[in-house]
Amino acid sequence: QVQLVESGGGLVQPGGSLRPSCVASGFTFRNYSLSWYRQAPGKERELVAAIGSTGSITKYADSVKGRFTISRDNVKNTVYLQMNNLKAEDTAVYYCARGGYFSAGDYWGQGTQVTVSS
Repeated sequence: QVQLVESGGGLVQPGGSLRPSCVASGFTFRNYSLSWYRQAPGKERELVAAIGSTGSITKYADSVKGRFTISRDNVKNTVYLQMNNLKAEDTAVYYCARGGYFSAGDYWGQGTQVTVSS
C-alpha cells in the first residue's frame, strides 16, 4: 500500500533552518508529483510547495518563496523540504503528499511537527 513517512521536524529558533524529509513506498515514485502541506493550530491545511515527477518544475506558496526549497531523489524515493530563515508563523505540522502539483494530494504521511520559537 502507499506509505509516506516524514521525519526531520523539530524545534528551531527564528532565523534557523530545518530539512524535513519524506520516504515513500508502495507506488512508482518517479511517476508522481510530490508536495508538502502544513497545518497550523486552528487553521486549514495549506499547500507549501510542490515538485513535478522529474524535479524540473516546482511551485511555492507566496509566504515561503525565497526561503523554502523542495527537492526529490527518485533513486531514494525521498522528497525534501529545505526551510531557511524560519519564522514563528511557519510553526505547523508538515505533511508530505503524493501528487499536489496539478491537483490535490491523494495520499498523506502522518506529519512532522515544526516549531519556531525563541
